[in-house]
Parts: sequence; structure tokens; C-alpha cells
Amino acid sequence: MAYAPTARHLLRAKDLADARYFEPLDVGDLAGAAGLSRAHFSREFRRAFGDSPHAYLLTRRLERAAALLRTTDRSVADVCFSVGLSSVGSFTTTFTRTYGKSPTAYRASFPPASQHALIPGCVVRAYSRPQHRTFREDRAGAQD
Repeated sequence: MAYAPTARHLLRAKDLADARYFEPLDVGDLAGAAGLSRAHFSREFRRAFGDSPHAYLLTRRLERAAALLRTTDRSVADVCFSVGLSSVGSFTTTFTRTYGKSPTAYRASFPPASQHALIPGCVVRAYSRPQHRTFREDRAGAQD
């Protein structure tokens, strides 16, 4: 196997955390993706990115949770579990420490999710079509 600089392995682990934050990942999984021992991986990751692997993964999860709270009406517990966390109490405490508001208060400070609902263009076109066709179809019923 060809030698690759440690930074390349660290990027592989960082990409794993970014892409699969919602899975029950831990430092061992990230270290495995980098091909390093847990201790060496943790030291190198902190040196390269400024955060521990655990803190980085938690930050990704909290960022996604904040986006879900802003744009959906899912329950706080559902948001917590969907971003890969397993304790609503720990989620609430960590979220409050990071964002300065509880998840419920954070959600209340934004417009309701129903205002963010996007309707696909194909659905808009389907429902905005005229009810009667223009190629003599509306007369066919009248002649019978």
C-alpha cells in the first residue's frame, strides 16, 4: 500500500463525520477510517483541525439539529435522535450551552416551519392547469 500523509487520513475521518453524523459514530470509528490508533488519531485530529474528534462530531450534529429546528415542525426528541444523539436531556443541555437558548426557545425565535414549506414546481403546474382542455374536449360532453 502506498504511503499517504497523515493529513489525508484525517480528512477521510473528517469526511466520514460530515457525511454520517446521524449514525452512532465514535472516536474509534473515525480513527479506523483514518487507519490510526485512537490516541494517535485524537492528537493528530486536534492538531490539524483545532477540535477533538468528539467535539467536531458533536458540532456537526448540533448544526444539523439547529437547521431542523428552524425549518421543520418535528419534535425536539425526534430531532435529537435523527442527528445521532441518544439522550434528549444531554442534547438539550449541550444545545443550550452552544446556542444560548433551549431547543424549544430556539425554534420559537424563528418563523413557523409551515412558512418554509416549498412546493415543487411540478405540483404547482399540475394544480394550476386549466380544468377544461382547449382541444374540443370541453364540447365532447355537450354533444352526447
